Amino acid sequence: MGYTLKVTNRSRKGLKGLPPTIELPDDATDVDFNRIGIFDPVSKKTLKDRNAVLREQEPVMKHGEIIVKDLGAQISWRLVYLCEYFGPLVFHPFFVGVRNILYPAVYPYLKGIVPAPTPAAASGELTSVQQAAFLMIMAHFVKRELEVLFVHKFSANTMPAAFIVRNSFFYWVFAGLLGALEIYAPFSPAAQAGEFLSSPLHAVGLALYVFGELCNANVHWYLSSLRKPGETARKIPTGLGFSLVTCPNYMFEIIAWIGVILVTRSPSLVVFITIGSYFMYIWGWGKEKAYRKQFGDKYKKKRSVILPGLL
Repeated sequence: MGYTLKVTNRSRKGLKGLPPTIELPDDATDVDFNRIGIFDPVSKKTLKDRNAVLREQEPVMKHGEIIVKDLGAQISWRLVYLCEYFGPLVFHPFFVGVRNILYPAVYPYLKGIVPAPTPAAASGELTSVQQAAFLMIMAHFVKRELEVLFVHKFSANTMPAAFIVRNSFFYWVFAGLLGALEIYAPFSPAAQAGEFLSSPLHAVGLALYVFGELCNANVHWYLSSLRKPGETARKIPTGLGFSLVTCPNYMFEIIAWIGVILVTRSPSLVVFITIGSYFMYIWGWGKEKAYRKQFGDKYKKKRSVILPGLL
C-alpha cells in the first residue's frame, strides 16, 4: 500500500531533475534530507517534525502535494553553536594576556576621556573584580559548550552554512571582542569597582549569577529529557519557571548576565544582553505562538515569554 504526491519546486532555480510526482509508503515521514526542505503546501512553512508521518499531515494529503526547496550548503546545528560560544572563550584569555602591552600603548590617546587607572590596576595585575569577571564569563561559555555537546537535542540536523557567520558575529563581537577589550582595561568600570565583594552589589551580582546559571542548566536538562531518543515533536513543558514565562531558560540567562553586570559595571555587557534579550523575546514569542497553535486549550497561555510582566 502507498500513495502518490505531487512534487512542486518552491524556487525557480530549484532542484534539477525533480519528478512531477513521488510514490510513498504509508509510513513515510518527513525525513531529514538536510539540504532539501519540505514545506506545507498551504502555510508554505517547513514541516518541523522530521519524524511526522506525511500521511497524517492534513494539508499535504488534502492537496496531494509537497513543496520542496534546495536549502543550499548545510552545516550541523551543533557545530554552529559550538562556534558561537567559542569566540568569547578566545577573546577573554587573549585580552588578559596582552593587557600589559595593549592598554599602556593606547592610554595616552584616551587620557582625559577615561578615568586614571587605580594603583592596583596600574600595577599590571588584574583587580579582584576583573578576576571574578573573567571566571564568571569563562564558566558561562564553558557551560554552554558542554551543554551543546552533551545536553541539547536538535529537531533538525543542519542549517544553511552561511548562517554560521551571522550567528557567531553577535557572541564573538559583543560578548567576546568588545566585552573583553573593555573589562580588562586598567581604566574600565570593573577596574574602578574596588575589591571583589567589598560592595553589596558584588554579592547580589554573584548570587544572581549562580542562581541564573544553575536554573538555566536545570531547564536545559529538563527540555532535553522531554524528548525520548529519536523524537522531534514538540511537547508542553512544565516545571521550574514554566508557570511564569514561555522560555524560563532565557529568563535565567538574563538573570545570570545581570549578575555579571552588577559585578563588572560593564557597558559592553549591557549592550550585549540588551540585544540578546530582544532576540530571545522574538524567539520566545515564536515558541509561544507555536504552543498555542499546536496544543490549543491543552496549553496554558503565557502573557510574558522571557521576563514576567516585562517581556
